[in-house]
Amino acid sequence: MAFHKTESFDADTTEGLITNYSNIINLLGEDVNREGLQKTPERMAKSMQYLTHGYQLDATAILKSARFEEEVSEMVIVKDIELFSMCEHHLIPFFGKAHIAYIPNGYITGLSKLARVVDVFARRLQVQERLTSQILKSIKESLDPLGVAVVIEAKHLCMMMRGVQKQNSVTTTSAFDGEFLNNHVTRNEFLKLISSRLS
Repeated sequence: MAFHKTESFDADTTEGLITNYSNIINLLGEDVNREGLQKTPERMAKSMQYLTHGYQLDATAILKSARFEEEVSEMVIVKDIELFSMCEHHLIPFFGKAHIAYIPNGYITGLSKLARVVDVFARRLQVQERLTSQILKSIKESLDPLGVAVVIEAKHLCMMMRGVQKQNSVTTTSAFDGEFLNNHVTRNEFLKLISSRLS
């Protein structure tokens, strides 16, 4: 029995993208009707919709779907969250890890929801600076914590395979709010914990 993978994509969007990707391939000097390229426009149309499906997701709804009242006020950290995104300047990927912490103020959320929030914003056309701030803002607005911290470390293929072609460069961005912004002891504890290997 043959394997059939079921995926759902908007038909009008898919058709429009297929037409545009076919034109791009032809303009680059290739023959879109060549055997190896015949299905490439369709694959690209579906791939791009998947890579940008964050536009259809709601970070606030995700966080609030697993929000629980809990009288704790200790730092919660989820680190090394893998992320993949698309640089909006060149439509080339960047990838890396996000580290998130928050200090509850009466509410906690499911740990997996923090990772899902990263995907909500990463699966859009992005710049790393905005991505970092959007993650922080969504957590702040949904949970009203005493503080939020977000650090992202990423490699950008637009720097690695074109332009300056620097293969080992890593871009780090950070955003802090509340206790992480105003209390250097709390901020330093977070930075130390995400840098260490506890296991």
